Amino acid sequence: MSSQSDHIDLPRDQIFVRADSVWAKLPAIGGVMMLAGFAGAFALMGRDPHHFWGAYLTAFMFALALGLGGLFFVIVQHLTRAGWGIAVRRLAEHLAFSLPFVAIAGLVIVFGGVHSLYEWSHVDKVAGDPMLSAKSAYLNEGAFRVRYFVYLIVWSGLALFFWKNSTDQDNASDPAPYSHRMRTLSAPALLMFAVSLTLGAIDFLMSLDPHWFSTMFGVYYFVGTAVTVHAMLSLISFALLRSGYLRNIVTTEHFHDLGKFMFGFTTFWAYIAFGQYFLIWYADIPEETYWFSYRGHGEWLALSLLLVFGRFVIPWFSLLRRPIKRMPWLLCFAAAFIVFMEFVDVYWLVQPTHAHHAAATAEEAGLTAKAHWYAEVIPFNEVDLLALVGFIGLVVFAFGLSLKGRALVPVKDPRLPESVHFENF
Repeated sequence: MSSQSDHIDLPRDQIFVRADSVWAKLPAIGGVMMLAGFAGAFALMGRDPHHFWGAYLTAFMFALALGLGGLFFVIVQHLTRAGWGIAVRRLAEHLAFSLPFVAIAGLVIVFGGVHSLYEWSHVDKVAGDPMLSAKSAYLNEGAFRVRYFVYLIVWSGLALFFWKNSTDQDNASDPAPYSHRMRTLSAPALLMFAVSLTLGAIDFLMSLDPHWFSTMFGVYYFVGTAVTVHAMLSLISFALLRSGYLRNIVTTEHFHDLGKFMFGFTTFWAYIAFGQYFLIWYADIPEETYWFSYRGHGEWLALSLLLVFGRFVIPWFSLLRRPIKRMPWLLCFAAAFIVFMEFVDVYWLVQPTHAHHAAATAEEAGLTAKAHWYAEVIPFNEVDLLALVGFIGLVVFAFGLSLKGRALVPVKDPRLPESVHFENF
């Protein structure tokens, strides 16, 4: 339930970041992180190019999840005409603003890392493999690049459309047309978002092992973006409140609802993950089960178990009780853990496949000890960390750039009073 007021007073010092605050310095902070991370990762590329591209892809898909999650939150808020989320919607718009930057960084993979990452990009392997040959009409470099340009245009276009209309509305004499325009496009936007995200997840992640497939894979990646964005909104809102912003605008009620969505999407993730695993286990078809089997050895098994408990069990029980969702500082512990587990999840999708292929190559070359190492050991090193720092810096840079001179909330959205006075019962 909610109540509305015809007028709401928003003090300027609560909705605009001060020039001397750390929030105003985010572009510089993000820029330094981005340059240091990417420079360090590329400097170490020659040591193990295959590992570098796996690390770069992992960090890219994690950063992409933050932007896509923000875009999803914005679209759904308009589509459902939700009132409660208006107070935090602008923060999601700022996250979505990072999509063009992250998508451009993805071009490095499309034009530089394809041969290191994807078996289907090697003509000789495709010619000698009936399954790859059957999929070659879709899995080929030309089609891959064309699809990625479509993704880049769709994600960037939708993110900038909602961001620009929302920020322009702040200075409009009549805000109604902006709200109507965004609501009108939200339905087709959701369809474009769903199709592009699904195909993007298939192209970048599932096709790492082109012999394996799952009809649930796109939904699996989507759920990760959905739960992560609600966690990120909780963390950003809490950090802004601690910095003296958004007081009496973002309240306990908003944290409560963000916590409920984190709980709901955590449950949905478990449903999708278990459904995918159970159907493959029950059918017991070798062509399907091997994808899970090479995630069940040595340290990869430990990582798989961490995913079960860290992605579902721990956050589910942590968010189950109402009081935790109504204590922002405590909720943020769960939110930070959820964001961390999103990176672990993406790492689990990417790196075991790389290790499996490396182990098979080493085995064929008679390097048994090296093959065993790849099959058993998680090769996380400084390259993974530097690539992650680079992409996080890119998101921080874009987020800070989006903040510059713009309000932290959509001040002229007609439903903002409803959101500020929102109450859970």
